[in-house]
Amino acid sequence: FIHLSPRGRTLLLLYVDDMVITGDDPEYIAFVKARLSEQFLMSDLGPLRYFLGIEVSSTSDGFFISQEKYIQDLLARAALSDERTVETPMELNVHLRATDGDPLPDPTRYRHLVGSLVYLAVTRPDISYPVHILSQFVSAPTLVHYSHLLRVLRYLRGTISHRLFFPSSSSLQLQAYADATWASDPSDRRSLSAYCGFLGGSHIAWKTKKQIAVSHSSAEAELRAMALLTAEVTWLRWLLQDFGVSVTTPTMLLSDSTCAISIARDPVKHELTKHIGVDAFYVRAAVQDQVVALQYVPSELQLADFPTKAQTRAQHGFYLSKLSVVPPP
Repeated sequence: FIHLSPRGRTLLLLYVDDMVITGDDPEYIAFVKARLSEQFLMSDLGPLRYFLGIEVSSTSDGFFISQEKYIQDLLARAALSDERTVETPMELNVHLRATDGDPLPDPTRYRHLVGSLVYLAVTRPDISYPVHILSQFVSAPTLVHYSHLLRVLRYLRGTISHRLFFPSSSSLQLQAYADATWASDPSDRRSLSAYCGFLGGSHIAWKTKKQIAVSHSSAEAELRAMALLTAEVTWLRWLLQDFGVSVTTPTMLLSDSTCAISIARDPVKHELTKHIGVDAFYVRAAVQDQVVALQYVPSELQLADFPTKAQTRAQHGFYLSKLSVVPPP
């Protein structure tokens, strides 16, 4: 909920019975809290420290958000039998199938842990890809799937204090990366879309999602990922406007596929791209409306490559630094 007045702007975020109130009008914030207290049994917990399992801390340089206590509780529930840690959440070149290994006698624990990891990915983009993969087997997990789940937990044990950093000096300019892996799922040959969105130096949006149809080419897969990100960018621009942030210039959308960029920019539709016309026209319309501006980025600097596949130890460390997933100060 948003309130505007000549003195400033007040924002109220409500989820069931948990609430955050912020803004640049302290007098109206105090007024809102007083009126709410008259109608509801409400406790004022002071400056934001904890919200829906997410820990918030601030320094002079910016804000940190994490789920360290949540990870501790998750590891306790998992009851790992050793103290080993690993440096990456998933092994290289692993392609899991539903038929790998013997079925788990009781899949309840697997489902519970994977469900917890889905919520943990709210603040840990570094586990987005393995969680996406493991979530596909919750209906009938096997011992092989469970072993890969344990690897993610061991990775979290070694990086339990890692958190997202939002610098206070960051600009308010949106920038986003889109990527795809073509026909990456061995069971149905559907491709994987992924994106990362930044507000200045703050990593604010990320997603890994299997595409709903089989792509005939890598360009088609990349264009579908681009369309998915364009929809997210459009929503983020509306959200920023609600927050009073002026969004007047097109959002830079970076892709490492020159072919997909050419198709999205080209107003001529011909037989070779007819099968991807909807996504192409959607992105092209956003370019024409100056919602996004397409730009090429080399594959080695494509940050959205991180949530599409497992990485080497060196690559994993590089992407963590770029995505603002850092140890505490």
